[in-house]
Amino acid sequence: MSSTAGFLQPFIGNRLPWLYVESAYWTGIGLFGNALFGSRFFIQWLHSERSKRLIVPPVFWHLSFWGSLISLVYALHIDKLPIILGCAFLPFIYARNLRFLRHGQLQSEPSPSGVGT
Repeated sequence: MSSTAGFLQPFIGNRLPWLYVESAYWTGIGLFGNALFGSRFFIQWLHSERSKRLIVPPVFWHLSFWGSLISLVYALHIDKLPIILGCAFLPFIYARNLRFLRHGQLQSEPSPSGVGT
């Protein structure tokens, strides 16, 4: 038996009808989230190449957070449980890293001994 409604649409579709409207904009949102999330590795690679050592710059965590958040919104639009679960916890993890970064508790660069991150 096939149904057009996804996992969450029966519960939140009436409150957030815009989330389930099909349009090319949703494809753009999904691509933008993936581009943000994927660009973090390119940025990290450029910083490391420039320094000739492993560097995880603060912008890596910002791109991680915003890319994962936008991807989560897109996953909610797709409304398939495996995709939602794959994206659901990432923004919280990256937000915590950003909080650590803001309070100076996240070590963004390796220690001089090369141990730790």
